[in-house]
Amino acid sequence: MVRSRMGKDMADAALAGKTAFITGGSGSIGGACAERLLRDGAAVLLMARNPEALERKRAALRQTFPAAQVGVFAGDACSEADVRAALAAAHALRGRLDIVVPTVGGGGGFRPLMGHDGASFQQVVERNLTSTFLAVRYAASLMEHGGAMVCLSATSAVRSIAFLAAAAAAKGAIESFVRAAAEELAAANIRVNAVRPGLTHGGNTVALTQGGILARYEEQIPLARSQGRVGRPEDVAEAVRYLAGPESSWVTGQSFAVDGGMELRRHPDLTSVLVETQGEQALTIVGRDRQN
Repeated sequence: MVRSRMGKDMADAALAGKTAFITGGSGSIGGACAERLLRDGAAVLLMARNPEALERKRAALRQTFPAAQVGVFAGDACSEADVRAALAAAHALRGRLDIVVPTVGGGGGFRPLMGHDGASFQQVVERNLTSTFLAVRYAASLMEHGGAMVCLSATSAVRSIAFLAAAAAAKGAIESFVRAAAEELAAANIRVNAVRPGLTHGGNTVALTQGGILARYEEQIPLARSQGRVGRPEDVAEAVRYLAGPESSWVTGQSFAVDGGMELRRHPDLTSVLVETQGEQALTIVGRDRQN
């Protein structure tokens, strides 16, 4: 039987025969990563909490790649039992696991430091750091052939950003964790790296990529004006693809900024965003007023 052209291209691609596991698979970055890995022949299992969103994402991916293997698993990336079950399902797609991309993050971290209590701070850390740890911890034992893990950091890990103290703590911890995990897992030929996006349109950042707020960001992103845009999920996915593939076989323990040069400059003042999203009472918490 003659294979279709798409089937042949996928069989000959750089990731042919490999399997990828992506948490946050229904999100904009997770979905873009899935599309990029599928394009080069990988089978992909997407994990997220919302089963309907997962099915919509799977349908969209299969429309683009009819011959691809796309599995889904509805579960919580912060649940040890759910992560282990999802990883087992990913491994079962082709009898192996080669690529792990934990993209779950967010968790309501945009608020003043003094607006957090222990529970809210821990929630942000858990959504970001614990979900990454669980994926790495339980995937490693299933990666018999070695492979690549690509974690998701953020600009806040290396640049001070007001009202993101919890997220900054979590993302900074992820980068430290990546280096430690890369050291320990190298003996199993498992590479561990991170991608550090700047402002990227989609998901929780939509409010930051509109109107006057966007203009302030454009002033701080060197490539924004020349290219007429901020970051896209596809930009992040391209970096993930590089770190997941054979081209980066000598790279581990690194975090790559994908930010249009955003880290070269300061971060814009987001006080107005705080007021728009949480009301003027938030300014009282941080000891400011509108004149300041």
